[in-house]
Amino acid sequence: MTAPDRLPETAACLPETHEVINVSCELTDFNPYLQDAALQAAVAREGAQWAHDDLVTFGTLTGSAAYLELGVQANHVAPELDTHDRFGRRIDQVRFHPAYHTLMKTAIEHGLHSSPWTDPRAGAHVARAAHNYLHTQVDAGHGCPITMTFAAVPTLRTTPSLAQLWEPKISARVYDPRNVPDGDKLGLTIGMAMTEKQGGSDVRANTTRAHPLGAGGPGQPYELVGHKYFVSAPMCDAFLVLAQTAGGLSCFLLPRWRPDGSKNPMQVLRLKRKMGNVSNASSETELRGALAWMVGEEGRGVRTIIEMVAMTRFDCMVGSSAGQRAAVAQALHHCAHRSAFGKMLNQQPLMRNVLADLVLESEGSLALTMRVARAMDHRDDPQEDLFARLATPVGKYWICKRTPNHAYEAMECIGGSGVMEDGPMPRLFRESPVNAIWEGSGNVQCLDVLRAMNKSPEVVDAFFAELAHSRGGHPALDRHVESLRQAFTDPDDLEHRARDLVDRMALALQAALLVRHAPTFVADAFCSSRLESSGHHNAGALPRGTDCAAIIERATPRLPAA
Repeated sequence: MTAPDRLPETAACLPETHEVINVSCELTDFNPYLQDAALQAAVAREGAQWAHDDLVTFGTLTGSAAYLELGVQANHVAPELDTHDRFGRRIDQVRFHPAYHTLMKTAIEHGLHSSPWTDPRAGAHVARAAHNYLHTQVDAGHGCPITMTFAAVPTLRTTPSLAQLWEPKISARVYDPRNVPDGDKLGLTIGMAMTEKQGGSDVRANTTRAHPLGAGGPGQPYELVGHKYFVSAPMCDAFLVLAQTAGGLSCFLLPRWRPDGSKNPMQVLRLKRKMGNVSNASSETELRGALAWMVGEEGRGVRTIIEMVAMTRFDCMVGSSAGQRAAVAQALHHCAHRSAFGKMLNQQPLMRNVLADLVLESEGSLALTMRVARAMDHRDDPQEDLFARLATPVGKYWICKRTPNHAYEAMECIGGSGVMEDGPMPRLFRESPVNAIWEGSGNVQCLDVLRAMNKSPEVVDAFFAELAHSRGGHPALDRHVESLRQAFTDPDDLEHRARDLVDRMALALQAALLVRHAPTFVADAFCSSRLESSGHHNAGALPRGTDCAAIIERATPRLPAA
């Protein structure tokens, strides 16, 4: 029996096995500022409407395909350490992918490292936070040296002689990544080296010793001998370091080079191999007589550096809020382009429940973050200062703690493709725990809340004054606030109960802000799901009557028409 001639309809199918249909597309070449209604509203509400046009332009940049690819490249090729050059000279040089340098250059040229200090106008912190929020959605790792440089300024200002010398170059909008003395540069970056092996968050257990080269005291030179177990961004030009003196734990500014042009012996032993935050280099170092100058009073190192820590913790809030927005934007985009069982995914009732829940989490995080930014813009107001002192550890604990599961749930919305390394979700997922652990883990934040309440009881009054603005806005919120007020009257076992207390404080703040400022369908859904239940359910358990469609429509990013 002879084979029949090839059938015409078969011939057309031979070159390909299938047609690619019912799939999503890349979320690129869009404006993440203009496509984020909650962000735009927060910028205007919290005092930075004047930055709107610049944020539109910045959104065009950060949402472009070419710029988003920089984040991919910077994390695909990890930093590498060369301790010596080929002739045997010590160089401690960390090499980065060019994409990392481009991200750093953009951040510094847009003032993400300094704008509230160089242009301290109303809304300056809010505008910087909004820019940082957009840039972090491209890549989180490079934000570490940007944050530390930004946060170093208040600490340096405790010692005017050092601030006068260093601040002009720290705040300059010039990025110079060369491994050369600071005197040869127009712009500098600042890192931080506090943690040691034996102490971790307990920095008072540090063993690094500082030896005066003269009379000693604020602004005077010392040589430091010891180790630092976590030094982020070892290619920064100088570092704020804690070390022991005869008077106790003190703060120091330690440059990478000595004034005579010789290499300061802060020697990088190795780079850390991290599960996330890959684009940023984190390292272990030894200080072998490294030259440094005392910042602040001797023996008051923690107090001196606390403003820097507060600023870095605030940026953790910004970063985790940005991670939540990036993750939910990917989930919303995917579900708007893929169908299953005869409907688009974002039309399926249960998927709608999950998506809307993820949006609520993101909007609550952003609202609290930007409210704290406004408080930072008004630290001269005693009430705002008190509010910031309490709301910063509350927000850092809650927002950063909620981000890992949020990233996972967004990944699950995308399904199997969400786990694949050729998409953005694995990187977002690996990044998600970082901010909850760095700059003080969850327990440390909760203990800081208790310390603030004990040291300055008036912070509690400022907290409840903020909540009072929303009284009567939602019955569930009113009940939650009253229950929380009762909890504050019970002094027993506070440390044991600290997480539960701070959980409730964070939810109260988020709900109060959304009740005052968000659309009713957002505020009602948040209060009903977070305050009228235990709050420990998985995403997608929003109660009946929730307007999921409106919540999803408000938050879904739209690509420009072809």
